[in-house]
Amino acid sequence: MNSQEALKSYEEEYYDFLSLQGLVERPTLNYRTLSDSVWELSEEAQNDSRNIWKDKNLGTTRFIDGNKNLSWKIYGPEWYNSFNTAAPYGQNDGALWQGKGYNTSLTGGARFEAYGAELTLKPQLSFSQNAAFDIIEPHTAYKTSDFAGKAEKYGYYGVPSIDAPQRFGDAPFFTFDWGDTEIRYTWKALTLGLGTQAVWLGPAQLNPIVHSNNAPNYPKVDFGLKKTSVHWPWGNRYLGDVEIRGWFGKLTESDYFDNIDSNDHNLLSGVALAWTPPHLMGLTLGVNRTMLSRWNEITGYSLFKIYNPLMSGSKEGSDNSDQRFSFTADYLLPSAGFEIYFEWARNDFSPNLNYIIRYPFHTQGYTLGGRKSINFSDKYSGELSLEITNLECSRDYGSYIPYPSTFYAHHIITQGYTNGGQWLGAGIGTGGNSQYIGFKLYHPNGFWKIFFQRRNPDLDYTWYYDVAHSGWDAETNIRVLLIGGLEILYYLSKDIYFTAGLTAIHEKNPLNNGDPETRNGLHTQISVKYNF
Repeated sequence: MNSQEALKSYEEEYYDFLSLQGLVERPTLNYRTLSDSVWELSEEAQNDSRNIWKDKNLGTTRFIDGNKNLSWKIYGPEWYNSFNTAAPYGQNDGALWQGKGYNTSLTGGARFEAYGAELTLKPQLSFSQNAAFDIIEPHTAYKTSDFAGKAEKYGYYGVPSIDAPQRFGDAPFFTFDWGDTEIRYTWKALTLGLGTQAVWLGPAQLNPIVHSNNAPNYPKVDFGLKKTSVHWPWGNRYLGDVEIRGWFGKLTESDYFDNIDSNDHNLLSGVALAWTPPHLMGLTLGVNRTMLSRWNEITGYSLFKIYNPLMSGSKEGSDNSDQRFSFTADYLLPSAGFEIYFEWARNDFSPNLNYIIRYPFHTQGYTLGGRKSINFSDKYSGELSLEITNLECSRDYGSYIPYPSTFYAHHIITQGYTNGGQWLGAGIGTGGNSQYIGFKLYHPNGFWKIFFQRRNPDLDYTWYYDVAHSGWDAETNIRVLLIGGLEILYYLSKDIYFTAGLTAIHEKNPLNNGDPETRNGLHTQISVKYNF
């Protein structure tokens, strides 16, 4: 059985749950898009009692006249709906902005493959009511004519040079996004693609630091080597699996940042490498690096600098680019139904190795997580998940480095690490932290899920701005969200399922001003999908 699934879809998450139990091998090591997410389930695994959804249609790839070089698949249609009673809530949802009020998206499409050539059409149409709610005063840097009526009114409140509107204007709006649309050619493991498919980097389940599907998709060209085994040419000794991917993408500013037309686009250059050591089965090591530079100033440096690991010896970086790096480690032990993973990232320049040795924590961020499968019976199997993310800026900023910083901002690339006004990396945004625990119970007709999360949004705002204004009172101004939710998925038939969820959000100090008021909200969601 062969199945190809969209990033973070319920189907992909189910196949990944099967990989946790050893029923299927993951198709990727570190770099993942819809085109890479091809799950091949053996006949034995299809009939295994742990494959609880074995009688359900998770989406079928069909071959033309039995020729496995000619195939097609229909995606969806899938209709998602949510309602936020108090403030925006939602992440890892592509171009959909889940603002206050009613939000909806419709996705669907098809995929055709012939002798290595692939065509995928899977756009997304979304709507946001975008109702009014109280926002934090935007940063004073936006109080100029360049930002009038845009970031001046709706812009980000923390460290400036971030295109992350707190609200996208004052009216409802529709968004059309090409979603996971793409053309591609693959020969053996070598691949070349052009399209807008979302990229997920690393093993994180909720908050990957360098790249996720949280923001709108962007046009890109990618190339490289898909997951493949490497052997020593003499003696055929196995050296592990490798994956090497690079890409160039065109990012776009939101409609609510500035009034300067000449800076509306940035170039994102990225590279992702991964390797599985041959004598440590289950361990995957990865390295990711991205760089932002101005679209209208593309040079060989902005395209290919990320492929050069060498560092200069000067004290400060002098280039007009913005780089991020992460190291990932993922250890999957299917015999125990256990996985632990880690992503350690940095977002700023270190001129040489001595700087790194003396203080490797400069601008660091990290995500640490784990999962455990629990088989109760042939009909019930659970998954316990834990993930912790911290993106607070290192304390050298604001002390001997006499200016503020935050993980997803840069003074040269004024839009920061965003596309269309949403974060390219972790959905919790810059400067904050998150602690998440969830339990999902699979059964033959779907699943039940319960989760809890604690979040501090952008503590860099507290350390660099509120402390200066409020002194000791800044501690009582700290903003925190306490979140708890329930979700169900139920198959109405072999081909149709619906989902429903209810999330309660208790927010202390929603305006970061020490006001004793809290903001309590509910996030409700309902979706339905038909798999051909």
